[in-house]
Amino acid sequence: MTYRAHFRAITVLGLPLIGGHLAQFAIGLTDTVMLGWYGVEALAAVTLASSYFFVLFLFGSGFGLAVMPMVAMAAAEEDETNIRRSTRMGLWLSLIYGALMMPLLWWSHPILIALKQEPEVAAMASEYLRIAGWGLFPALLMMVLKSYLAALERTQIVLWIAVAAALVNGVTNYALIFGNWGAPELGVTGAAIASVVTQIVSLLCVIAYTVRIMPEHSLFQRFWRPDWDMFQRVLRLGVPIGFTTLAEASLFAMSAIMMGWLGKVPLAAHGIALNLASATFMVHLGLSNVATIRAGNALGRRDRGHLERGAIAVTGMSLIMSALAIALFLIYAEPLISLFIENNDPLRPQILAIGTGLLAMAALFQLVDGAQIIALGLLRGLQDAKVPMVIAVISYWLVGISTSYYFGFVQGMGGVGVWLGLVVGLACAAALLMVRFWTRSVRAVGVPAE
Repeated sequence: MTYRAHFRAITVLGLPLIGGHLAQFAIGLTDTVMLGWYGVEALAAVTLASSYFFVLFLFGSGFGLAVMPMVAMAAAEEDETNIRRSTRMGLWLSLIYGALMMPLLWWSHPILIALKQEPEVAAMASEYLRIAGWGLFPALLMMVLKSYLAALERTQIVLWIAVAAALVNGVTNYALIFGNWGAPELGVTGAAIASVVTQIVSLLCVIAYTVRIMPEHSLFQRFWRPDWDMFQRVLRLGVPIGFTTLAEASLFAMSAIMMGWLGKVPLAAHGIALNLASATFMVHLGLSNVATIRAGNALGRRDRGHLERGAIAVTGMSLIMSALAIALFLIYAEPLISLFIENNDPLRPQILAIGTGLLAMAALFQLVDGAQIIALGLLRGLQDAKVPMVIAVISYWLVGISTSYYFGFVQGMGGVGVWLGLVVGLACAAALLMVRFWTRSVRAVGVPAE
């Protein structure tokens, strides 16, 4: 394929995935906006709770992410049996993991207190997690099934289900947070219920589609029967992917905890800035998924030339998106932050001042954040997960968290310093992962490009 053909193929496959990620992001954005209208303390609590939840979710999503390259490779090899086996064992592992994590969600309050969060915010966050935690099961199962469909290039349905979920979440939030349409006013509890309802509806929709449109894979027939060989294969790939994702998620979760040490106003500003940065990151994440799928296909065909040209094309598209995001955050910082705050909120000036500085840092890490997730997508497609896991732990935990603490508290830079540490950790990961892909992993695939 020419570069033009690669760009076209990436766009056709990637746009629905990007749209799906943006629709999924809209769910969290809706929570942030509506809770921001409800009160700063509620926004701070759910910012903290969401960071806690997603640390657990993103580690468990490693099994779903492992399914994507395995299905893509099996599809390239026209191996229908392994498509079914890998997907089914990904579902098994997700259910087992969810059951193991529920105690951490149910008894989150003492953990949040031990992390030195404000007692009122910690109590409200734990109230949210006791309900929203049940959404971990459908969320993890959805991750597996979305990976299965995306690897088979069934990306349109992934998009439409995500859009439907965002609409369900918005309507349910509006009713239950504020007590509209005759519903009780439940505040943070209402947001938690809406989250669980949304996850369940999404899962039922994707199961119905899979059973009806792709019956040849028989994913749910004799679902109870174990397949220990494939179980171990998904586990061996999924655990390091999960740890890699956990390392990155922990960097951002720890940043939320550090912002909580600074007070509820910096934490609320952090939640707003992080939501805005996450919106642009969804584009890079969609491109990363495309990189995984197409690298998995290239691995199945042993076609290094296709892999190299595709990697250059998808990295270039990510860089273009980063440049656009940098311009957006630097030019329109205050109007963007204002979308999340009521005009008459007495804390509005403080949140705007802090949030503007954080968005400047978000602009700074756009390039490196996009580069590291694209590199991870390419490496996952080649089922290279163990060394990237080590790189992630070093970059995000040893480098990122320590520099966030150093700049934020030792140097007294506050929230901007915490976010500067994020930039350093992401830059370290981006450099090491790209070097790993181009100097090592790509050479293990077939014949080089002519």
